[in-house]
Amino acid sequence: MSVEDLGHREAVTLSVSVLEELFAAHYPRLVGLAGLLGADDPEDVAQEAFARLQGRGGALRRPETAPAYLRATVCNLTRNRRRHLRLVRLRQPPPPEPAAAAELVVLDREGHRELIVALDGLSRRQREALVLRYWLDLTDQEVAEAMDVSAGSAKTHIRRGIAALQRALGGAPE
Repeated sequence: MSVEDLGHREAVTLSVSVLEELFAAHYPRLVGLAGLLGADDPEDVAQEAFARLQGRGGALRRPETAPAYLRATVCNLTRNRRRHLRLVRLRQPPPPEPAAAAELVVLDREGHRELIVALDGLSRRQREALVLRYWLDLTDQEVAEAMDVSAGSAKTHIRRGIAALQRALGGAPE
């Protein structure tokens, strides 16, 4: 192996059956992630993440990172779509309220409306960090990878997000 070969592993192509298994196992959670991150079309965002994985020919250097790749793609797509929508909304009258994602409807029915409103009041980064950490039960390191920030920054966003939620919900900070 030459010096040029170090760090350049060949991409492994995922089979159709593996992609189907990934879809069955992760699609519902990715839809929920996109919805909680504020996507107005969470199903489309999750489908686009899988389409991008397929568009790569299902090729990944490390196939076991496919779920992390999909989560990061959903975060990036949601962030890009929210940014785009913000610019569009600045240029035209506000559109009608989008339909809530299924997970948001369930949370609303369970009496968590205040939490959803408080979560929506957080900064984009704090909301992403809290949703990834506590809704998807990711580790701090996985949150950092999905957000493309350092682990320390992810922890800071999580800590500040929790403090902001406590203030918004009238709870005492710990």
